[in-house]
Amino acid sequence: MASTNPIPPEVTDELRATIDAAGIAESSDLIARILATGIGLGLDETDRLDLKITSAALTEMRAAFRLFAPYAGIPKVTIFGSARTLPDHALYRQTVEMAAALADAGWMVVTGAGPGIMKAAAEGAGPEQSLGVSIRLPFEERPNAIVEASARNVAMKYFFTRKLMLVKESSGFVCVPGGFGTLDEMFELLTLQQTGKAEPTPIVLLDEPGGTFWTGLQRFVDDQLVRSGVISPDDFDRVFVTDSVEAATDHITGFWRNYDSLRWVGGTLVLRLKNEPTDAEIEALNDRFAGLLASGRVERAEPLRSEREDDDRLELPRLVLRLNQFRVGELYRLIRAVNELESAQRASR
Repeated sequence: MASTNPIPPEVTDELRATIDAAGIAESSDLIARILATGIGLGLDETDRLDLKITSAALTEMRAAFRLFAPYAGIPKVTIFGSARTLPDHALYRQTVEMAAALADAGWMVVTGAGPGIMKAAAEGAGPEQSLGVSIRLPFEERPNAIVEASARNVAMKYFFTRKLMLVKESSGFVCVPGGFGTLDEMFELLTLQQTGKAEPTPIVLLDEPGGTFWTGLQRFVDDQLVRSGVISPDDFDRVFVTDSVEAATDHITGFWRNYDSLRWVGGTLVLRLKNEPTDAEIEALNDRFAGLLASGRVERAEPLRSEREDDDRLELPRLVLRLNQFRVGELYRLIRAVNELESAQRASR
């Protein structure tokens, strides 16, 4: 709905002059939009509490963006789990091993910076490969000692800004058994993937050796959610349930074996790969995934014009397709198939 209190043109001109005076050249149009939104909130006579929420959210996001910016080129995995898990528990030791294995593979580990599983993950990764996004709670005022010692943490007032950063910055996720918070984070990941609001990423549900927490959830999904028709039969296939650190690590790193990234250009989906597929492999993908397409075929392509204008991963081979938007949640299946191509396997040997 359009604002009933439009910003006067002279104010817009002053905002642009302020941006120029500050020396902001890159993305100045977006900065102007942010400032104009703030002016618009004032013109709308927005409630003070709502303004405080808006102000705090922007402040927290700026701090988080600054925390993550120096590590933009390093792959990250977020590990979720209970703050109540004690160091002598098998899940704690399992998480330490999981984080250490990913750190050895060159990944940074992101956590909520609290105690329990969050501390275990930071312990396994080590302070140099850990990042924290903590929440200010009456009973959890400070981040755990490992994250705090490295000063690589940002504290959040709101769960929604914290969750945004825990999800936005990572290329893989590990969920260790936990309570309401862990389940909330896990189900939000699944919702974002199912609806196509987040790019496909590997999600591991890691249990202690011999544990049944996640297999119990899987039974509930099959017996209740699938049977009642509120989700599709293969919606839970996008997660990997295991009690093996080695298998979990392979699943996360293997997701990026050949698949690099994706981009939408209008109604065309561009998949960027690390290895050039053969004609026979592309033909096989078309036979297997014809049902995912709105029209046309999966085809090899050169970088599209908007990609060239943005200098966006131009060196990589590409596949383009017209994906049925109602099937966007199944894109992970195509990515798995791309990672299993013989051309990718040969290159990794």
